[in-house]
Amino acid sequence: MTSKQHDSDRRKQISIRGIAPVENVATIKKSFNRHLHYTLVKDRNVATPRDYYFSLAYTVRDHLVSRWIRTQQYYYEIDPKRVYYLSLEFYMGRTLSNTMVNLGIQSSCDEAMYQLGLDIEELEEIEQDAGLGNGGLGRLAACFLDSMATLGLAAYGYGIRYDYGIFAQKIENGWQIEEPDDWLRFGNPWEKSRPEYCLPVNFFGRVENINGKDKWVDTQVLFAMPFDTPIPGYGNNTVNTLRLWSCKAPNSFHLHFFNNGEYINAVCERNYAENISRVLYPNDNMFEGKELRLKQEYFLVAASLQDLIRRFKSATFGQSNPVRTSFDTFPDKVAIQLNDTHPSLAIPELMRILIDIENLPWEKAWELTNKTCAYTNHTVLPEALERWPVSLLGHVLPRHLAILFEINSRFLAEVAKKWPGDNDRLARMSLVEEGPEKKINMANVCIVGSKAVNGVAAIHSDILKKTTFKDFYEMFPKKFQNKTNGITPRRWLLLCNPGLADVIAEKIGESWVTNLTELRKLTPACKEEAFLRSFMKVKQENKMRLAQFIQTNYHIKINPASMYDMQVKRIHEYKRQLLNCLHMIVLYNRLKKNPQAPFVPRTIMIGGKAAPGYHLAKMIIKLINNVGRVVNNDPIIGDRLKIVYLENYRVSMAERIIPAADLSQQISLAGTEASGTGNMKFMLNGALTIGTLDGANVEMMEEMGRENIFIFGMTVEQVEELWRKGYNPRSYYEKDAELKQALDQLNSGYFSPEEPGLFCELFNGLLNNDRFALCADFRAYVDCQQEVSELFRDPMKWAVKASLNVASAGKFSSDRTINEYAKDIWGVEPSNIKLPNPADKGSAKED
Repeated sequence: MTSKQHDSDRRKQISIRGIAPVENVATIKKSFNRHLHYTLVKDRNVATPRDYYFSLAYTVRDHLVSRWIRTQQYYYEIDPKRVYYLSLEFYMGRTLSNTMVNLGIQSSCDEAMYQLGLDIEELEEIEQDAGLGNGGLGRLAACFLDSMATLGLAAYGYGIRYDYGIFAQKIENGWQIEEPDDWLRFGNPWEKSRPEYCLPVNFFGRVENINGKDKWVDTQVLFAMPFDTPIPGYGNNTVNTLRLWSCKAPNSFHLHFFNNGEYINAVCERNYAENISRVLYPNDNMFEGKELRLKQEYFLVAASLQDLIRRFKSATFGQSNPVRTSFDTFPDKVAIQLNDTHPSLAIPELMRILIDIENLPWEKAWELTNKTCAYTNHTVLPEALERWPVSLLGHVLPRHLAILFEINSRFLAEVAKKWPGDNDRLARMSLVEEGPEKKINMANVCIVGSKAVNGVAAIHSDILKKTTFKDFYEMFPKKFQNKTNGITPRRWLLLCNPGLADVIAEKIGESWVTNLTELRKLTPACKEEAFLRSFMKVKQENKMRLAQFIQTNYHIKINPASMYDMQVKRIHEYKRQLLNCLHMIVLYNRLKKNPQAPFVPRTIMIGGKAAPGYHLAKMIIKLINNVGRVVNNDPIIGDRLKIVYLENYRVSMAERIIPAADLSQQISLAGTEASGTGNMKFMLNGALTIGTLDGANVEMMEEMGRENIFIFGMTVEQVEELWRKGYNPRSYYEKDAELKQALDQLNSGYFSPEEPGLFCELFNGLLNNDRFALCADFRAYVDCQQEVSELFRDPMKWAVKASLNVASAGKFSSDRTINEYAKDIWGVEPSNIKLPNPADKGSAKED
């Protein structure tokens, strides 16, 4: 790989990352060359770009590992309360750049690669995204890991090491095509396998009463192999651990096949058993009651609980024998956070361990479980709430079903005591839902078995208390809390938008990187022309880079002076990408009708993946691409309106496009989006928001002021009133000429002349079953978009509002969110202690 000329801004400016010390650069070059030598000796004589990437990754990892070991030693020395974050998804993205930033060695690595004739940006592009998540829930977990390490918490992430992450999306003839994401095919330099901590996980079997105690016997045993990934905090030498479990069949698995000479059958059975960690389920807002998903959820909690109990017992470094034999202090030393209901089986599993293995009485085991676990709810959509059929649970996890029945029996006795004779309430609050097929409501299990239940935005938490979990709130009012989501400013500003980070640092210093509320100090500067000019210059540079990327990758030439209007998130009806698409059609129709009328140029970008089985979502993707094909190739339209579908949207793409956005679309129906974090990322990077009063939009408006955000549409109360009165979308269609024209174009095949009836399903769905009230909010949305266009005509006024968005983003740091979890739920105090550099002598505690 030959060196490219670095941008003069990158090479010459004194950025927030500082000037690289000469000795650091020399050390990195030496380490890099050593790793490259090992790679070439082993395989070949000519290095490839991937060889250079791996050599740089191993070099950075060298700086990480010594801090990692030192951190874990420090935890064993002081024996703090440990936090365990259980999540079926961790959407980590790329690791190299983030690690260099947090360790403070990015400038040194940049300079070292430059001196070696390499372009570090090209090396960074080689890394595969670790796409072990579907969207917001998994990305939130990744941000939380970063914040927990930065705040010095003794915290561990537990998840599954899927062989295949979220599918790679291809767009062919406008349709989404899914391809496997084989993210491990070239290896992963950031993980360390730990076979010495391999743990057994049981499935199937039966429950037998032995000497008066129920025991789980005749089980199928698989093994959970841990792979550890270091998670560095920013500038504090703390490195925590993300432990991901991979499923392995034991050597004795189906030995009778081998003994009978049926080698092929034996290998196939082993592979089938190991499917548990093979692939991430590509749904996070649609519950599918599949056996494999249930196995994944139990596999995660069974391995993680064994591991954290081992660590609780052996709290001294290097100690092989248990230090603790009593569980009395368990809640004082362990906090378990359940990220949605996916790890909810942790509650019956912890009960099983305490009762069946540790021989604690039921009452004591329940007290410990209740004081240790906490539950975060992420959705109010009924179809997303997990309800496992009793028949399936009884087949796969018979002992856990028995424990859940016992929990339910005791809990309902408490409910009946508090509300005697209220059978309807008993039915609503039961963990077991009656019906043609009995099911276990896992959200109810989490509420009953946890000490705290939180929503992820103020409006979402209120909805949980008033409607979704109203009965439980009346019984346990002190359990319910709000913890508004946040994002890590290290990845979502410092790393992805270095130009803006430098402009901010020049004005208010660098303390905002770990204390985002410092951004408030920018407020006076938002009226200074010099600052606004610098702010606008950075935005325009980001837009020009994105324009080049889009031309290279999508062969669409866009106008960098146009408004970059973005909606990037999973494709789902409630997120209302279809409403955005209807607005595109309206703009197109207006331009066609009057080509000479004043028009603010727009480039509308939509990105996101639809679950493979979600037919309507995939149809919406097809529609957007077909509309884009018509608009982008119409000579009358020219470059005044362009539509780009961002194929295979992922974390690394978000880092590229968000800094260039002018407008962020957060247009879900009020009361359906729990929080959202994409809205916060756009806000932090100086985009204005058009949105409904839903999720975190409400709190964003409170922080920045109503005048700095474009709010439209119904409120939660108005939506409820609409449903009460009886919603008739056809009446809106008949009254609004632009809505009628757009929908008629769908129905007539205007955007699908080769298949005229293709979009009739969308047309009929909106007129007959408009679940998310697109027709009701359409006119308010289109009119609000016109206000957006009017403001964009005045670049300076736009810049004032955009910079005020940045100045108001301090609340939405994941550091603040984790601080609140730590103090209000986990009972731990964040630490601002900077651990000593690994080269220093003496213990961290002494320092």
